[in-house]
Amino acid sequence: MRGSVDGLGSSAPIGATLPAIFADDDLAQRFVAGLDEVLAPFLVVLDNLDSYFDPALAPLDFTRWLADWVGAETDGIETDDAPAGDPSGERRLRAAVAAATYLHRVRGTRRGLSEAVRLVFGVTPRISESGAAEWHARPLGPVPGDRRPRLHVSLALPDPTAADTHRLDTLVAAARPAHMPYTVEVTAATTAERTTDR
Repeated sequence: MRGSVDGLGSSAPIGATLPAIFADDDLAQRFVAGLDEVLAPFLVVLDNLDSYFDPALAPLDFTRWLADWVGAETDGIETDDAPAGDPSGERRLRAAVAAATYLHRVRGTRRGLSEAVRLVFGVTPRISESGAAEWHARPLGPVPGDRRPRLHVSLALPDPTAADTHRLDTLVAAARPAHMPYTVEVTAATTAERTTDR
């Protein structure tokens, strides 16, 4: 939440704009100094408003609100519970907000689903699906893909938990094509997979 900041000076002090008769009036100057202290945080926000809409620069609490505002896929990105000095949750949150417009363009595609999972978990998933595209020089060629739609998302994490499976299921349900039945799987990453995704 935005609030007062101790010792923050106003960028536009009211006392200097009062009529000359109040320039030496101690009561009037102290009164408007109190107003300056209350208004200073608002003026700082307004002076830096463009930075508040840049996910890389915005304060963390405002970035969380911005994520809701732009519809970023942030389910499961923890920023409060991260150990001290571990900014990975905050970094992933900011990346998800920055990528939200791109992800809305590719929503429902394999690339969009893969990127949404990667932004939340920090690991690229393996995706298998029934759809396919193919080109033939002659008409009436075989139809590619399977007749029955299916989607399977597999994710290899260093230390998987049941919560990770639930988080992946929730994320895939939101980012998949609406008509596509799906399954998810979370497994323990091998040493080779851990070094590949870092």
